[in-house]
Amino acid sequence: MSLAVGAMGHDDNKGAEKTEQQPAGTKTPTNAEEEEEHKIHRSPSESSIYATEEEDDEDGGGKKIDLGPQCTLKEHFEKDKDDESLRRWKEQLLGSVDFSSVGETLEPEVKFLSLAILSPGRSDIVLSIPENGKPKGLWFTLKEGSRYNLKFSFQVKNNIVSGLKYTNTVWKTGVKVDSSKEMVGTFSPQSEPYTHVMPEETTPSGMFARGSYSARTKFVDDDNKCYLEINYTFDIRKEWPADQ
Repeated sequence: MSLAVGAMGHDDNKGAEKTEQQPAGTKTPTNAEEEEEHKIHRSPSESSIYATEEEDDEDGGGKKIDLGPQCTLKEHFEKDKDDESLRRWKEQLLGSVDFSSVGETLEPEVKFLSLAILSPGRSDIVLSIPENGKPKGLWFTLKEGSRYNLKFSFQVKNNIVSGLKYTNTVWKTGVKVDSSKEMVGTFSPQSEPYTHVMPEETTPSGMFARGSYSARTKFVDDDNKCYLEINYTFDIRKEWPADQ
Protein backbone atom coordinates (compact mmCIF):
# COMPACT_ATOMS: atom_id res chain seq x y z
CA MET A 1 0.00 0.00 0.00
CA SER A 2 2.98 2.28 -0.51
CA LEU A 3 2.73 5.35 -2.70
CA ALA A 4 5.38 7.16 -4.76
CA VAL A 5 4.90 9.49 -7.70
CA GLY A 6 7.55 9.29 -10.43
CA ALA A 7 8.50 11.94 -13.00
CA MET A 8 9.12 11.29 -16.66
CA GLY A 9 12.22 12.90 -18.21
CA HIS A 10 12.57 14.45 -21.66
CA ASP A 11 15.46 14.26 -24.12
CA ASP A 12 16.53 17.84 -24.91
CA ASN A 13 18.50 16.62 -27.93
CA LYS A 14 15.57 14.84 -29.50
CA GLY A 15 14.97 16.02 -33.04
CA ALA A 16 18.45 17.55 -33.43
CA GLU A 17 19.81 17.31 -36.96
CA LYS A 18 22.76 15.03 -37.68
CA THR A 19 25.69 16.89 -39.23
CA GLU A 20 28.23 14.09 -39.55
CA GLN A 21 29.15 13.04 -43.07
CA GLN A 22 28.51 9.49 -44.17
CA PRO A 23 31.61 7.34 -44.77
CA ALA A 24 32.51 6.68 -48.39
CA GLY A 25 30.68 3.74 -49.85
CA THR A 26 27.77 3.98 -47.39
CA LYS A 27 24.43 3.25 -48.96
CA THR A 28 22.01 6.18 -48.87
CA PRO A 29 18.65 4.91 -47.53
CA THR A 30 15.63 5.28 -49.76
CA ASN A 31 12.50 7.12 -48.62
CA ALA A 32 10.80 3.80 -47.95
CA GLU A 33 13.71 2.62 -45.76
CA GLU A 34 13.75 5.90 -43.81
CA GLU A 35 10.02 5.59 -43.18
CA GLU A 36 10.41 2.00 -41.97
CA GLU A 37 13.29 2.98 -39.64
CA HIS A 38 11.18 5.80 -38.22
CA LYS A 39 8.40 3.33 -37.44
CA ILE A 40 10.81 1.05 -35.56
CA HIS A 41 12.64 3.71 -33.54
CA ARG A 42 9.92 6.26 -32.86
CA SER A 43 9.31 7.14 -29.21
CA PRO A 44 6.21 5.73 -27.49
CA SER A 45 3.40 8.11 -26.69
CA GLU A 46 2.73 9.15 -23.11
CA SER A 47 -0.48 7.12 -23.06
CA SER A 48 1.46 3.94 -23.93
CA ILE A 49 4.07 4.54 -21.20
CA TYR A 50 1.55 4.68 -18.39
CA ALA A 51 -0.21 1.33 -17.88
CA THR A 52 -3.87 1.31 -16.93
CA GLU A 53 -5.24 -0.93 -14.22
CA GLU A 54 -6.45 -3.46 -16.79
CA GLU A 55 -3.21 -3.49 -18.81
CA ASP A 56 -0.67 -3.59 -15.98
CA ASP A 57 0.73 -6.83 -14.60
CA GLU A 58 3.16 -6.34 -11.71
CA ASP A 59 4.47 -9.88 -12.13
CA GLY A 60 6.04 -8.80 -15.40
CA GLY A 61 4.66 -11.61 -17.51
CA GLY A 62 8.12 -13.13 -17.84
CA LYS A 63 9.01 -16.76 -18.27
CA LYS A 64 8.11 -18.97 -15.36
CA ILE A 65 11.07 -20.50 -13.55
CA ASP A 66 11.07 -24.30 -13.53
CA LEU A 67 11.45 -25.34 -9.89
CA GLY A 68 11.31 -29.06 -10.62
CA PRO A 69 8.66 -31.60 -9.67
CA GLN A 70 6.59 -31.01 -6.56
CA CYS A 71 7.00 -33.33 -3.58
CA THR A 72 4.85 -34.21 -0.63
CA LEU A 73 6.03 -33.06 2.77
CA LYS A 74 7.19 -36.55 3.68
CA GLU A 75 9.22 -36.80 0.46
CA HIS A 76 10.82 -33.42 1.21
CA PHE A 77 11.96 -34.68 4.58
CA GLU A 78 13.34 -37.95 3.21
CA LYS A 79 15.35 -36.32 0.41
CA ASP A 80 19.13 -35.72 0.63
CA LYS A 81 19.59 -37.35 4.02
CA ASP A 82 23.34 -37.47 3.48
CA ASP A 83 23.59 -33.67 3.25
CA GLU A 84 24.10 -32.67 6.90
CA SER A 85 23.48 -28.93 6.47
CA LEU A 86 20.34 -29.53 4.41
CA ARG A 87 19.08 -32.07 6.94
CA ARG A 88 19.50 -29.59 9.79
CA TRP A 89 17.70 -26.88 7.82
CA LYS A 90 14.79 -29.25 7.17
CA GLU A 91 14.62 -30.17 10.84
CA GLN A 92 14.39 -26.49 11.73
CA LEU A 93 11.71 -25.87 9.12
CA LEU A 94 9.74 -29.08 9.63
CA GLY A 95 10.59 -30.04 13.20
CA SER A 96 7.12 -29.22 14.58
CA VAL A 97 5.14 -30.72 11.69
CA ASP A 98 2.78 -33.59 12.46
CA PHE A 99 3.36 -35.79 9.40
CA SER A 100 0.34 -37.96 10.22
CA SER A 101 -1.94 -34.96 9.66
CA VAL A 102 -0.51 -33.58 6.41
CA GLY A 103 -1.07 -36.67 4.27
CA GLU A 104 0.26 -36.86 0.71
CA THR A 105 -0.97 -33.50 -0.62
CA LEU A 106 1.35 -31.75 -3.07
CA GLU A 107 -0.21 -28.28 -3.06
CA PRO A 108 0.13 -26.09 0.04
CA GLU A 109 -2.99 -24.38 1.34
CA VAL A 110 -2.54 -20.79 2.49
CA LYS A 111 -5.51 -19.03 4.05
CA PHE A 112 -5.36 -15.39 5.10
CA LEU A 113 -7.20 -14.84 8.35
CA SER A 114 -6.83 -11.09 8.99
CA LEU A 115 -5.52 -7.84 7.53
CA ALA A 116 -5.00 -4.65 9.52
CA ILE A 117 -3.35 -1.25 9.15
CA LEU A 118 -1.38 -0.06 12.18
CA SER A 119 -0.66 3.64 12.70
CA PRO A 120 0.98 5.14 15.83
CA GLY A 121 -1.46 6.72 18.25
CA ARG A 122 -4.55 5.23 16.62
CA SER A 123 -6.60 2.07 16.89
CA ASP A 124 -5.83 -0.61 14.31
CA ILE A 125 -7.86 -0.40 11.09
CA VAL A 126 -9.14 -3.97 10.73
CA LEU A 127 -9.99 -4.85 7.13
CA SER A 128 -12.51 -7.50 6.22
CA ILE A 129 -11.36 -9.94 3.53
CA PRO A 130 -14.16 -10.52 0.99
CA GLU A 131 -14.40 -13.94 -0.61
CA ASN A 132 -14.44 -12.50 -4.14
CA GLY A 133 -11.44 -10.26 -3.41
CA LYS A 134 -13.37 -7.06 -4.20
CA PRO A 135 -14.42 -4.98 -1.19
CA LYS A 136 -17.53 -2.90 -1.85
CA GLY A 137 -16.99 0.83 -2.01
CA LEU A 138 -14.18 2.61 -0.16
CA TRP A 139 -12.09 0.06 1.78
CA PHE A 140 -10.24 2.48 4.10
CA THR A 141 -8.96 6.05 4.45
CA LEU A 142 -5.48 7.22 5.48
CA LYS A 143 -4.30 10.63 6.64
CA GLU A 144 -1.69 12.34 4.49
CA GLY A 145 1.85 12.20 5.88
CA SER A 146 0.97 9.43 8.35
CA ARG A 147 3.17 6.47 9.24
CA TYR A 148 1.66 3.01 9.04
CA ASN A 149 2.34 -0.75 8.79
CA LEU A 150 0.33 -3.51 7.19
CA LYS A 151 -0.16 -6.50 9.49
CA PHE A 152 -1.62 -9.83 8.41
CA SER A 153 -2.04 -13.35 9.72
CA PHE A 154 -2.32 -16.54 7.68
CA GLN A 155 -2.40 -20.29 8.10
CA VAL A 156 -0.42 -22.87 6.11
CA LYS A 157 -1.64 -26.44 5.62
CA ASN A 158 -0.68 -29.61 3.68
CA ASN A 159 2.77 -28.63 2.40
CA ILE A 160 5.54 -26.03 2.49
CA VAL A 161 4.78 -22.69 0.83
CA SER A 162 8.05 -21.49 -0.68
CA GLY A 163 8.94 -17.84 -1.27
CA LEU A 164 5.63 -16.24 -0.30
CA LYS A 165 5.67 -12.67 -1.64
CA TYR A 166 3.51 -9.58 -1.19
CA THR A 167 2.97 -7.36 -4.24
CA ASN A 168 1.04 -4.11 -4.36
CA THR A 169 0.23 -1.78 -7.25
CA VAL A 170 -1.50 1.59 -6.89
CA TRP A 171 -3.18 3.84 -9.48
CA LYS A 172 -4.58 7.37 -9.33
CA THR A 173 -6.90 8.52 -12.12
CA GLY A 174 -5.79 5.55 -14.21
CA VAL A 175 -2.05 6.28 -13.88
CA LYS A 176 0.18 3.86 -11.99
CA VAL A 177 1.87 5.77 -9.18
CA ASP A 178 3.48 2.95 -7.21
CA SER A 179 4.45 -0.72 -7.47
CA SER A 180 6.10 -2.57 -4.59
CA LYS A 181 7.11 -6.13 -3.77
CA GLU A 182 8.16 -7.64 -0.45
CA MET A 183 9.40 -11.15 0.35
CA VAL A 184 7.49 -12.65 3.28
CA GLY A 185 9.30 -16.01 3.49
CA THR A 186 9.01 -19.80 3.36
CA PHE A 187 6.65 -21.50 5.80
CA SER A 188 5.87 -25.08 6.82
CA PRO A 189 2.35 -26.22 7.71
CA GLN A 190 1.30 -25.84 11.33
CA SER A 191 -1.87 -25.53 13.34
CA GLU A 192 -1.04 -22.06 14.71
CA PRO A 193 -1.32 -19.10 12.30
CA TYR A 194 1.67 -17.02 11.26
CA THR A 195 1.70 -13.24 11.81
CA HIS A 196 3.74 -10.84 9.69
CA VAL A 197 4.16 -7.06 9.92
CA MET A 198 5.33 -5.20 6.81
CA PRO A 199 8.01 -2.46 7.02
CA GLU A 200 6.76 0.97 8.03
CA GLU A 201 5.70 3.34 5.27
CA THR A 202 4.49 6.95 5.10
CA THR A 203 1.60 8.23 3.01
CA PRO A 204 2.37 11.13 0.67
CA SER A 205 1.19 14.60 1.63
CA GLY A 206 0.09 17.75 -0.14
CA MET A 207 -2.83 18.84 -2.25
CA PHE A 208 -1.95 16.58 -5.20
CA ALA A 209 -1.56 13.51 -2.96
CA ARG A 210 -5.09 13.75 -1.59
CA GLY A 211 -7.92 11.96 -3.30
CA SER A 212 -9.07 8.49 -4.31
CA TYR A 213 -6.81 5.63 -5.37
CA SER A 214 -7.36 2.14 -6.74
CA ALA A 215 -5.02 -0.72 -5.86
CA ARG A 216 -4.36 -4.41 -6.28
CA THR A 217 -2.69 -6.47 -3.54
CA LYS A 218 -1.53 -10.05 -4.18
CA PHE A 219 0.20 -12.82 -2.27
CA VAL A 220 2.03 -15.30 -4.52
CA ASP A 221 4.69 -18.00 -4.07
CA ASP A 222 7.77 -19.08 -6.05
CA ASP A 223 5.52 -20.97 -8.50
CA ASN A 224 3.60 -17.72 -9.06
CA LYS A 225 0.55 -19.35 -7.49
CA CYS A 226 -1.73 -16.66 -6.08
CA TYR A 227 -3.27 -17.28 -2.64
CA LEU A 228 -5.02 -13.93 -2.25
CA GLU A 229 -5.79 -11.08 -4.63
CA ILE A 230 -7.71 -8.00 -3.53
CA ASN A 231 -8.76 -5.16 -5.84
CA TYR A 232 -9.92 -2.14 -3.87
CA THR A 233 -10.17 1.64 -3.54
CA PHE A 234 -8.95 3.88 -0.72
CA ASP A 235 -8.65 7.59 0.05
CA ILE A 236 -5.90 9.85 1.34
CA ARG A 237 -7.32 12.88 3.14
CA LYS A 238 -6.06 15.84 5.11
CA GLU A 239 -7.27 14.32 8.39
CA TRP A 240 -8.29 10.89 9.67
CA PRO A 241 -12.04 10.24 9.27
CA ALA A 242 -13.99 10.52 12.52
CA ASP A 243 -15.72 7.16 12.08
CA GLN A 244 -12.56 5.10 11.52
